[in-house]
Amino acid sequence: MVQPPFLNGIRAFDAAARGGSFVAAAAALHVTPAAVSRLVKLLEERMGVALFVRRANRLELTEAGLAYRDGLAPLLDALARLTEQVAEQAGGGALTIGVGPTFAIRWLIPRLADLQRREPGLEVRITTGGAAVAFSDRWTCGIRLGDGNWPGLDAVRLFGADLLPVCTPTLAASLAQPAALARATLLRVGHAPEDWPRWLSAAGVADVQAQGPVFEFYGQAQQAAADGLGVAMGIRPYIDDDLAAGRLVAPFPLTLPKGSGWWLVYREARAREAPFRKFRDWLLRARTG
Repeated sequence: MVQPPFLNGIRAFDAAARGGSFVAAAAALHVTPAAVSRLVKLLEERMGVALFVRRANRLELTEAGLAYRDGLAPLLDALARLTEQVAEQAGGGALTIGVGPTFAIRWLIPRLADLQRREPGLEVRITTGGAAVAFSDRWTCGIRLGDGNWPGLDAVRLFGADLLPVCTPTLAASLAQPAALARATLLRVGHAPEDWPRWLSAAGVADVQAQGPVFEFYGQAQQAAADGLGVAMGIRPYIDDDLAAGRLVAPFPLTLPKGSGWWLVYREARAREAPFRKFRDWLLRARTG
């Protein structure tokens, strides 16, 4: 009969393997070095194999110890995630959102005060995500721009992603027709080089070339436009607050669908967690506010 895992011994071994000594492991576990040594010895006796070579001032992993350490790492990580998920299902825990920096700054963060008012006990953590970053199992959910098809993830559509040029009211006064963009500085986004050509073609001025400064993110180009540097290709919902406040204006009525949208994405198991449900319900209300 296989004996059940010796969890205290496993914790002691893991801490000693990470710290390189029983002293370091004892400090991490808040016990004495002698207690750690005894637990590891009991684990070795139960397994019937030596996990460490004991040197005078340090520990060296044996071949078996190396294999055990490497095999334990994903198991302990999975146990930590399981513990966190079960706690969150009971209504506690934190909500971790993977989201691109521009979406976070331009849309999500300005609305978090409303979320806190509605859900005062919900702890929110925002981490850099987006289409360029793989979805992490440590996230509760993410917000992504795309077509809604991410294998292994469920997705709820939030917004369309519409494109339209934006600039300051002063600059807009000199842009009577799209052809006038030939004399303007057209601000570009490095990862979306197709935006300007598509919009200019739809506006009937395909011969106009966008040759202005290139920015890494939409938010940077939008800020440059608000500072009067030129005309940026805005994308909704990034620009909605600036348009409402009059910091930016759309000099032309033509709006072009980008061909993708914004989606709330998550693992199916997360749908049972109270923090996720609270955030999802708030987000679906806030998108229309």
